[in-house]
Amino acid sequence: MASLTELLQSAPVDTQKYETLYKHFHANPELSNLEAETAKTVADHLSRLNAFEITTNIGGHGLVGVLKNGDGKTILLRADMDGLPVLEATGLPYASKVTMVDVEGVVRPVMHACGHDMHMTCLVAAAELLVRLKGEWSGTLVVLFQPAEERGTGAQAMVDDELYEKHGVPVPDFALGQHVMAMRAGSVGLKAGTIMAGADSMRITLHGVGGHGSQPHRTIDPAVMAAHVVVRLQTIVSRELNPADISVLTVGSLQAGHTENIIADSAEIGIDIRSVKPETRQKLLASMGRIVNAECEASGATVPPVFKMTRHLPNTFNDEAMTKTLSKSFTEHFGGSFDPNIPTTTIAEDFSILATSQGRPCAFWHWGGIEEGLWDAKAKEGATEDIPANHTSRFAPAIQPTMQTGIDALCVAALTFFRQ
Repeated sequence: MASLTELLQSAPVDTQKYETLYKHFHANPELSNLEAETAKTVADHLSRLNAFEITTNIGGHGLVGVLKNGDGKTILLRADMDGLPVLEATGLPYASKVTMVDVEGVVRPVMHACGHDMHMTCLVAAAELLVRLKGEWSGTLVVLFQPAEERGTGAQAMVDDELYEKHGVPVPDFALGQHVMAMRAGSVGLKAGTIMAGADSMRITLHGVGGHGSQPHRTIDPAVMAAHVVVRLQTIVSRELNPADISVLTVGSLQAGHTENIIADSAEIGIDIRSVKPETRQKLLASMGRIVNAECEASGATVPPVFKMTRHLPNTFNDEAMTKTLSKSFTEHFGGSFDPNIPTTTIAEDFSILATSQGRPCAFWHWGGIEEGLWDAKAKEGATEDIPANHTSRFAPAIQPTMQTGIDALCVAALTFFRQ
């Protein structure tokens, strides 16, 4: 039996074609829940393969291609599609210049600052390669393109729209996904258990009493109240949690008033937390509630604060048996460029919902997108954290070998489980 590496080499896809597709995706990003044109482009390229039964508009702009190729396991491969409200500063000739009106009616710059453009391109290319290799595997291949990952709602929306019932998508035996990261291009990393932390986001509204900026004694200033809350929240991770517990608390937005000489009636704080252990999450949430309520009381607020949860992403947990099997295949294919035990990251994902909602196992890995020379130079200086990372305005994966590695990883993973 041919090795997986030999199989992939026997039916290579035209990567130049897919580099063009990647540049199109990069230059034309769309915000979460607004991925209409992106989904149309994906569906068009999948349809050209003349192999997949394609279903669109699942849970918004989600789409799925199903290829039934005889008896065997059902394998799901997933990519996410949405961009971020970030103004691109890469200087690339194919940089995004797109703006969009978001779901709140605000005009935003848009950028694929998290690599979803690379995710989509690799999955379409992997789909073509697996079609070419149909004679070498049997089973059912599901390629799923998910909206709204950045809001943490897309996977659940597809499940809630009866992805596996109304839309007739076969329930996978194994679900597989990947994410390009600020790692050395060509590298791949995996680990058993929790590979990515869970995340919760919320907006907290603090109610004061507004008034003229010249007469603060006649007001309850929500800006001052919010300032105290923001500073105090920073002590939760540093002073209340075990340093060994993976946890992050970030105040990502703070809005109070619209002009200099008016004290506003209210202030809104946007908060994001990350955790791995359930008890750590509960401690974070409880401490936040205690601090916010206490600061409002200390400020003399007469109306209690309002807490609105806006996002919840579960931990991304890799099934141990799947990870062991996949690590063997990745070691054989990628050699020394594969790390079977990368550190857990506080970056979060909603991919696992596609599997856990059906009681099925999943595996998720990271692969590198930073040009090798740049990475090696920064590593020599001990300054890899200076390299632009995901969600920044200068994040842009080196097209190659990033793309080829992503295609290979998806195909190796799928073929591994089809062969079981």
